[in-house]
Amino acid sequence: MSLIATYLPFLFVGIISMGFAPAAWLMSRLLRPSQSTAWTEETYECGSVPIGNARVQFRMQYYAFALIFVVFDLVVTFLIIWAVAFDGLSHAATIWMLLFLGILLLGVVYSLKKEDSIWI
Repeated sequence: MSLIATYLPFLFVGIISMGFAPAAWLMSRLLRPSQSTAWTEETYECGSVPIGNARVQFRMQYYAFALIFVVFDLVVTFLIIWAVAFDGLSHAATIWMLLFLGILLLGVVYSLKKEDSIWI
């Protein structure tokens, strides 16, 4: 089988996935109501009328915690891939991964020392 025939399904999936968002946008523009009513302008929040201001200030620590979670989630993904392929890796790949883990550990120590108290 030729190389083009091998990658042809990937091309079709790529074209479909790139065209999905514009097609969904176009369908929403065509199918939505053109006139707004008082009912469509109301705020929907579980059937109750909202009370007070919608602007709420969040503490920066929650944002930092979310970023740290995303970073460590990606790191765990890399670690699982590394653990599955551990037997077939060379010594250089093992050293690079241990270096990666060391840098990660330095980041954890830095973030824990930066906080005055552990709030997590």
